[in-house]
Amino acid sequence: MQWAPLNIPVERRLQTACVCFFVFFFVIAPVFSLIVPVYILFTSFWWLIILYFTWFIYDRHSPMRGAHPQQWFRGANLWRHFADYFPIKLVKTAELPTDRNYIIGCHPHGILGISTFSNLCTEGTGWSKTFPGIIPRLCTLPSQFLFPLRRELVLACGAISSSAESIEYVLNTEEKGKAVGIILGGAEEALDSHPGNYDLKLSTRKGFVKIAMKTGANLIPMYSFGENSTYHQVENHRGTKLRNFQSKFKEYCGFSPPLFMGRGIFNYSFGLLPYRTALHTVVGKPIQVKKNPNPTKEEIERLHAEYCAQLTNLFDENKTKYGVPADTKLNIY
Repeated sequence: MQWAPLNIPVERRLQTACVCFFVFFFVIAPVFSLIVPVYILFTSFWWLIILYFTWFIYDRHSPMRGAHPQQWFRGANLWRHFADYFPIKLVKTAELPTDRNYIIGCHPHGILGISTFSNLCTEGTGWSKTFPGIIPRLCTLPSQFLFPLRRELVLACGAISSSAESIEYVLNTEEKGKAVGIILGGAEEALDSHPGNYDLKLSTRKGFVKIAMKTGANLIPMYSFGENSTYHQVENHRGTKLRNFQSKFKEYCGFSPPLFMGRGIFNYSFGLLPYRTALHTVVGKPIQVKKNPNPTKEEIERLHAEYCAQLTNLFDENKTKYGVPADTKLNIY
C-alpha cells in the first residue's frame, strides 16, 4: 500500500475533495437517493417527501425538454478544482459559428466519462470562454433521471435524456448555437477502457447521423486523450468469460458493470477516486450537414463514413502531442 504524504498543499487537498464529490455524485448517490427518501417517510418530515414527489411527477418531462441547467451550479468553483485535479484541458481546433446547431460525438467513453462531463456539464475547463455563444448539453441514459434528489443535480448540469425525441427537441428549437454531446460508444465501450487502449464502438452507431441530417445539425468529432487512463479495469478483452457476462448484463439491464479500481483519498494504491492523469479534450472541425427530413440508408452510411474519417484524422493529427506513440492506430469496431 502506497500512502499519500501528509504535507500535501491545501490546493491539492481541495482538488481531491471536489473529485470525491464527483465520485459520490456518480457512483454512490444513486443508492442513497433511493434509501434516504424512504427513511424520511418514517420521520416527522414525511411531508417533504410528498412535496418532492409531487414536483418529481410535475417535472418528469424536463429531461426530454432540454433540462433546466443552473449556471450557479455549472460555474461553481468546485468544478474548476475538479478539472485541475487531473488536469483537464479543452483544446479548440476550429470556430463554431453560433448560427448553427451541433451534435458532438464524444470519444472515448472511459469508465465515468470524466473529461466529457467536465467540458460539457460544467465550466471547469471554460467551455463558454472557448466557444462563446455555444450552449452545451450532454446526453445520458433516461434511467439517470429516475433517482430522486440526485436527478435535480443532473438536470442542473444541463444533462438531457439520450432518447431521439429529447435530442431532436433541443436541436429543433428556434434558438441556434446548441451543441448536444453524445458519448457514442456507450456502456459497451466503457468495458474497453484500459490504459493504452484505443478501441471505439462506433461502426454500428448511426442513429446520431440520422438525427443530424433530420435536424440539419453539423457533426463534430471530439476525442479526449488520457480518458482511458483514469482508472484500471480487470482484464476483460472481448471473448473472455467476464466480458461475455458483462455484455449480457448490459443487454438485459441497459448498463455495464465494469470492475475498476483507482486510488483512495489517503493512498495511491486502492480506491474509487480516479488517478491524476492529464486529460486533453480536442474538439474537431464541424462537418457540414444539410437538413434532410427523410435521409436514405445510403446517405446515412456516407455521412457516417465521413464522420469516422474526420475522427480518425483528428486522432492522428494530435496523438503525439499527448503521449500516444506515432504508430498507434484508432480501432473503430
